[in-house]
Amino acid sequence: MINKIFATPEAALADVPDGATVMISGFGGAGMPALLIDGLIAQGATNLTVVNNNAGNADSGLAALIGAGRVRKILCTFPRQADSWHFDKLYRAGKLELELVPQGTLAERIRAAGAGIGAFFTPTAFGTRLAEGKETRHINGRDYVLEYPIHADYALLKADRADRWGNLSYRKTARNFAPIMASAAKCTVVQVRETVALGELDPETVVTPGIFVQRVIKSPS
Repeated sequence: MINKIFATPEAALADVPDGATVMISGFGGAGMPALLIDGLIAQGATNLTVVNNNAGNADSGLAALIGAGRVRKILCTFPRQADSWHFDKLYRAGKLELELVPQGTLAERIRAAGAGIGAFFTPTAFGTRLAEGKETRHINGRDYVLEYPIHADYALLKADRADRWGNLSYRKTARNFAPIMASAAKCTVVQVRETVALGELDPETVVTPGIFVQRVIKSPS
């Protein structure tokens, strides 16, 4: 019997190794899997490469993971906000590497990994510092930059509901990067508000099929 529901975050994250690449869903706090991030901090993996839209806020979630010194490199679009002090401190001290990626390019690089696309050309960032060292091409009167997919060892996501096969539905904008991250990682771990019986999810509301999900954790009520 297929059952992807794990009892604890610790059990779901026990095999994350040092040096892993981890995608973390969320647009700021919306859709961020705080329970799983806390579990990863407790688990102890370090020297991580993290892929996220931003670089954490205040002292919780992704910011706490960065503040604990567990992240070696981050790929994101918005690393600095008024409360991104953990990122600021470590980056200015040379203890955290940053790869700045335009938001649309970030989403497409993740999607390309899940779709099996080897690389793609985009006009975004052409002629800027973000394109330095990258292959460019002039196509149909427009200049483009070559970008490569972003693959991950793990994706830590937040969804609203799941069944034991790992089929997922999301709540409004909390969905954000989660569906494409699920397809771009070798192991996808999801925290959900509610687990339901097979057949209880309306197929029309299933955004991420269970084939892309390996482990599910129910958040404490």
